[in-house]
Amino acid sequence: MQKTTTHSIHYILFYKPYGVLSQFTDAEGRPTLKDFGPVPADVYAAGRLDAGSEGLLLLTNNTALNHRLTEPRYEHPRTYLAQIEKIPSEPSLQKLRDGIVIEGKKTRPAVVTLLNDEPHFPPRPVPIRFRKSVPTAWIEITLSEGRNHQVRKMTAAIGHPTLRLVRSKIGFLTLEGLKPGKHRLLQPEEIKMLMESKKVRNFVA
Repeated sequence: MQKTTTHSIHYILFYKPYGVLSQFTDAEGRPTLKDFGPVPADVYAAGRLDAGSEGLLLLTNNTALNHRLTEPRYEHPRTYLAQIEKIPSEPSLQKLRDGIVIEGKKTRPAVVTLLNDEPHFPPRPVPIRFRKSVPTAWIEITLSEGRNHQVRKMTAAIGHPTLRLVRSKIGFLTLEGLKPGKHRLLQPEEIKMLMESKKVRNFVA
């Protein structure tokens, strides 16, 4: 996404592929958002994903909305699908729901579900490590905070390291209709719903 000059307010959904940074420049020359087509010059990701994670990013130059989406006290929900090592027990899943102490601070309660079926995501360019003797499982986890590497640290704390991580939802916004590396503009009704849900005023669609 090459940046272009504009004075309008923009809202863009992007399916970030594996191995791409959630930014537009990198001194080390790693893949960034600029590699995926033109976007307005002043948009930024409202909540990043690390290079090894995939999934939904919301790019906007609405600074009030960006603040509401990233400031922990507003408890904005984000949903992830995580492929983890081994099959977790119900008590282990409950620990995730109740909160895990990470670096001296307990995580907020989360909504966690063990999936019966593997989600249909495109193959990752770098396959996950595979061990014949170790089964894997997929869980869906919805958080209301965005601490650094939070999902990975939470699953590791209960003995189930995360092998693949995909953010599937930001609030009510989903990956539906997007493929890795592709983006779309939010529709006016989606913008209205987003503004109302976050109580952001004085916006331009």
